[in-house]
Amino acid sequence: VGWVPLQSPSLAGVLEGFSSHMRLRGVRHVVQDEPDDRFMLRDDFLRGIGMLQAYNLTYDLLLYPRQLAAAIELVDRFPDQVFVLDHIAKPSISQSALDGIWKRGFVELAKRSNIFCKFSGVITEVRNHSWTIDTIRPYWDIAFESFGVNRLMFGTDWPVCLLRGDYAQWVSAVSELTHSLSPSEQAAFWGLNAIEAYAIPES
Repeated sequence: VGWVPLQSPSLAGVLEGFSSHMRLRGVRHVVQDEPDDRFMLRDDFLRGIGMLQAYNLTYDLLLYPRQLAAAIELVDRFPDQVFVLDHIAKPSISQSALDGIWKRGFVELAKRSNIFCKFSGVITEVRNHSWTIDTIRPYWDIAFESFGVNRLMFGTDWPVCLLRGDYAQWVSAVSELTHSLSPSEQAAFWGLNAIEAYAIPES
């Protein structure tokens, strides 16, 4: 998943130039850093998103909970475009309370069948000094219930995850959260859903 100038008038030429690179399966913009929460709904950005399907490219949503309302509008505008929500939309995680703003927007967005979700980037959003499996379990439960076994996928958020734990710790935590899944559900979560979301060729 790379970056292209989605707002550029020359985007078509850029996408055409990348079209022969089969390893490029999607694009994303760091929307979380945009001060305008409705940035994704600007005309030039929408025009860019509208060009991705012709090149079989997925669009990754990298955002904060306050931007979920705009994300819902964006996904609704492009029902045939495949989207992937990164890092479960980066809720503010604490031991004492669930992020209600995140939950409302997240659950509503998940109702759209053309969006997948990466379970990643969770431990870096924990506001306490330390985290345990029980800290992140409520967010796993909501993510799994909302997106189901066929639209939720594992993500690493490496190397950013190293800010709150090493890679092995993250894999171990997710393995514990998913231990009750059946073999076919495990296969979907750990790999097959990503293959579908990004239309990854078999060879």
